[in-house]
Amino acid sequence: MNGPNPNNPHPMEGFPQVCFIKNTVQNPNIIVGDYTYYDDPDDSENFERNVLYHFPFIGDKLIIGKFCALARGVKFIMNGANHKLSGISTYPFQIFGNGWEKVMPDLSDLPYKGDTVIGNDVWIGFDALIMPGVKIGDGAIVSSRSVVVSDVPAYTIVGGNPAKPIRQRFEPGVIETLQSIAWWDWRIEKITRHLPIIVSGDIEALRACGDEA
Repeated sequence: MNGPNPNNPHPMEGFPQVCFIKNTVQNPNIIVGDYTYYDDPDDSENFERNVLYHFPFIGDKLIIGKFCALARGVKFIMNGANHKLSGISTYPFQIFGNGWEKVMPDLSDLPYKGDTVIGNDVWIGFDALIMPGVKIGDGAIVSSRSVVVSDVPAYTIVGGNPAKPIRQRFEPGVIETLQSIAWWDWRIEKITRHLPIIVSGDIEALRACGDEA
């Protein structure tokens, strides 16, 4: 056995609330890695409803790595939510037409924070909100109901509104080692073989596994 099939939307038999996201997204600007799942008993196959203000004419991407765990209610605000800030009013008159379209801003007039990028092996808790352009590093943890407005370093736990670092999961040297090993990029057969070490705290053993062919 080499683990669940990453192309199966519902890898847990009889438990449809867990869904491997990459099998359900239709938007080409949402890119999700293997084994990343969304847990929602109401509608696990409709993850895209949680990616808000994601308009194709803006072109920003949501990129999520492999082996991420996304709890129910996790939402991503994309750049389409932004209003022009340089004028006296931020009200979007232009969207209502009827003569108001004359103040349609250029895309260059709107705040743009770039793509939202979630690393590998990231755990995002219940009802967390990720704002436009945020980068969350590998192995990070976002606490429930956090509002993440700035980048999260690898293997860092954050929480609150706005989310602040709570602690690093490992020492800086260990974090650098883990990112260089990048176990999530191993062949699935190798991951399956070494699961007991991946879920342990034995960094040296993991490094030895990484040196294998």
